[in-house]
Amino acid sequence: MGGVSGAVTSADRAERVPKQDRSRATRQRLLAAAVACLAERGWAGSTVSVVAEHAGVSRGAAQHHFPTREDLFTAAVEYVAEERSVALRALFPEGAAAGDRRAVVAALVDLYTGPLFRAALHLWVAASNEEQLRDRVTELEARVGRETHRIAVDLLGADETRPGTRETVQGLLDMARGLGLANLLTDDAARRERVVEQWARLLDAALGADGTEQQNPRSVSP
Repeated sequence: MGGVSGAVTSADRAERVPKQDRSRATRQRLLAAAVACLAERGWAGSTVSVVAEHAGVSRGAAQHHFPTREDLFTAAVEYVAEERSVALRALFPEGAAAGDRRAVVAALVDLYTGPLFRAALHLWVAASNEEQLRDRVTELEARVGRETHRIAVDLLGADETRPGTRETVQGLLDMARGLGLANLLTDDAARRERVVEQWARLLDAALGADGTEQQNPRSVSP
């Protein structure tokens, strides 16, 4: 009896692994489909049924992973935001040298001009009108914003103990968000390129071309 029981347990364990893999793959397909639908159709056109069809799964399977529409879309934007953060860090695995500051600015701007930003924007608009979404999206945006800020500080070699540095980095991210908004209506690539170049120069002046902040002459002791 004990041998049979052990054999069944081993077989169950072997069966469980591929099921878990399939479940994980289904969840990721749903998350990717939700972001794509939100970016393409907006909140009103992105129902659970539409997302499930886009992902190639049944509505029941979608609701097994995400019981409510709000669960699905907040999880989707968070998932892709995390993936983009990983991808951004992977662009500069050893950190970014001062000479790469322009590349860092361009990479940060890209975060706000792709489908993730478009999807997030639809979610923000929906949250402004949907009470059940507002708190969740506000919390999500705060976490994503903090993580993006930390990445930017690391990659730019910025020392936030110095006055004005935090505001300089946040200004860069606010500028990138504005470029993302402009890109929603028209292809703004040419102007965006010039703005990226200028911001890289401004950051070199503010943070120092060698990766250390320039001292304010008025604060230097005689």
